Amino acid sequence: MNAELFIAKRIYGGDKKNDKRVSSPAIRIAIAGIALGLAVMIVAVCIIVGFKKEVRAKVIGFGSHIQITAFESNVSYEHTPIAVSDTLLAQLKSNPAISHVQEFITKPGIIKTDDDFMGVILKGVSKDYDWQFFRKNLRKGSVIDPGDTTSGNQAIISREIADKLLLKTGDSFTCYFVQDPVRARRFHITGIYETNFEDYDKLYIITDRKVLARLNDWDDDMVSGIEVLVKDYDKLNETAQEIFFGMANQEDRLGNTFYTRSIKDINPMIFNWLDLLDMNVWVIIILMLVVSGFTMISGLLIIILERTNMIGILKSMGARDFSIRKVFLYLSAFLIGQGMLWGNIIALLFCFIQDRWQLLKLDPSTYYLSAVPVDMNPLYIILLNVGTLIVSLLMMIGPSYLVAKIRPAKSIQFE
Repeated sequence: MNAELFIAKRIYGGDKKNDKRVSSPAIRIAIAGIALGLAVMIVAVCIIVGFKKEVRAKVIGFGSHIQITAFESNVSYEHTPIAVSDTLLAQLKSNPAISHVQEFITKPGIIKTDDDFMGVILKGVSKDYDWQFFRKNLRKGSVIDPGDTTSGNQAIISREIADKLLLKTGDSFTCYFVQDPVRARRFHITGIYETNFEDYDKLYIITDRKVLARLNDWDDDMVSGIEVLVKDYDKLNETAQEIFFGMANQEDRLGNTFYTRSIKDINPMIFNWLDLLDMNVWVIIILMLVVSGFTMISGLLIIILERTNMIGILKSMGARDFSIRKVFLYLSAFLIGQGMLWGNIIALLFCFIQDRWQLLKLDPSTYYLSAVPVDMNPLYIILLNVGTLIVSLLMMIGPSYLVAKIRPAKSIQFE
């Protein structure tokens, strides 16, 4: 039988009824410190992971994981066209790391209404377009049906564009394209989306690819580029590199070489900013571990001082310092576990409420989101619990050496 564990259990169970010992304010503060520290760490990680996931999803929703365009120095939205063959599409779709492939055309234009005008980017898509992102963020109406000419040139616009130009679903607008000669097309609004990502919401209008192809006098196989969605985001860099080298030596029928870029390369500032958020998480975790650890150290020292008489009796009966230290380390583990239990309850309850009802709001113009996001990843929560338990117990080893300083002759009389 483990005698140290048995004594620790008796102390832990008995002290709950003794207000002068474990139930003292100092010990309660120590338990509360562990609980609040762990709760803050879990909430911080869930919020940061959720925030990164939501912002990343918005950027990828507009530009996919990987884009393949013509290799050129032109950085405008008016891309040099590439000719996409069935062989090229089959080559991309055969890659096991790729989940979806879709073609697109982008073209800048100017919307003119009776009272206002606005510069926009029209993105033309085909029937193979993945509408999951826009359906999730659609606020009114429905997405377009590429190829359907019965309702005119269909388009979905953002709420920001709709509010500025006083447009709504069912309305039509005229878009002018600066080229030689200047051309104009009238579009019918089927839906209004809102992502709260201002950099994109104020620009993009989604329409049929064939409309823009006719404006550019392009053939059916000519597009601005190819968008590629990958199965595993964590392997995005490796997949992009593989596609880059696989297509670098290829040319289309127009003599263009292909240029492959990941969404991280296209939007480096956004993704660098998201990577910096990881540093904030580590700072919070370290600070909470230090604060929780020191409150627990204070609690352990108080427990040892309160049990000086018991320590002296155990030593007089032949117990070694190491054995007595184990008693208090077991007791520390019980108290840390109690604090961690409450910490998990507080954190998970907060995350559930926020995820369900979104009580904490954000300014979309600053944070790209209307509410604080949370992502309760079980792996991260388990790692935080295990890490907190290990670090807290390691921090208890030092204070437990105080047992060696206690002398039986004096401690037995100590009250």
